[in-house]
Amino acid sequence: MFFVTKIKMSRLDYITSLKTKFFMNQNEFVQLVTPFKDKVFRLAKRLLVSTEEAEDATQEILVKLWSKNGNLAAYSSVEAFAMTMTKNYCLDQLKSKRTGNLKIVHTNYVDREPGLDKKMEDLDSLDWVEKIMDKLPVQQRLIIQMRDVEQYEFEEIAKILDMNESAIRVALSRARKTIRDYMTETHNYGIS
Repeated sequence: MFFVTKIKMSRLDYITSLKTKFFMNQNEFVQLVTPFKDKVFRLAKRLLVSTEEAEDATQEILVKLWSKNGNLAAYSSVEAFAMTMTKNYCLDQLKSKRTGNLKIVHTNYVDREPGLDKKMEDLDSLDWVEKIMDKLPVQQRLIIQMRDVEQYEFEEIAKILDMNESAIRVALSRARKTIRDYMTETHNYGIS
């Protein structure tokens, strides 16, 4: 049997008074969560990437907040509590088996590693450049090797080959043009 000694009230009246003191109704709850529910969604979207999963997470957090309706008054900031719940929920989802096979890729992530096909194409192009360089006149071959491969300065190449710098620039330009023309023809499959 339940009774209150100092105040004469029934158990039902006591519980009703507790609910009116600590439990909020649906309208009060909506007013409480409306200012930060979009923040909850954005945090969930950032962590989970998928819009659908972020919507599910937001709904789950709001349901959990509603179930803690009686205890929300104990928190100094319900918004901070909701954001912490969101973070923890999303991290749990990422760890769970349901999303274990999901590749996490943020929209601002760019994979800088070239694909296998690009690597193979680059290797083939390098082979073609070496073959074309072998067909160049000796002087042009030496100049392009020293300048573009070994990164010598024009001054150093001029001293080594005992040539004028402007002649080296002209020979380098012709060698590059020859290589570019052959490579363009190769990449266009001989079609002009």
